[in-house]
Amino acid sequence: MSKIMHAQMVIMEDDLKALKEKSGEKNTKDALAKAVSHYLECEYTQSTDMWAKKLEKAMKKKHKE
Repeated sequence: MSKIMHAQMVIMEDDLKALKEKSGEKNTKDALAKAVSHYLECEYTQSTDMWAKKLEKAMKKKHKE
C-alpha cells in the first residue's frame, strides 16, 4: 500500500510560472505533480548522460528520414 506524503519546496516565481505554462496546468499542485510524474517516467532521467542519449536518438531519427 502506498503512503501519501506532504512535501513543500521553494521555487522561483518565474520558474513556477514557466512550469505552469509548459505543463498546461493552472494551479501549482497540479503543475508540480505533472512535472514529478514526467521526471519519474522519462527515459532520459535515468541516463547518466541525458544529452548524449537525446542526441543519439535524434541522429537515429534523422537517418531514418
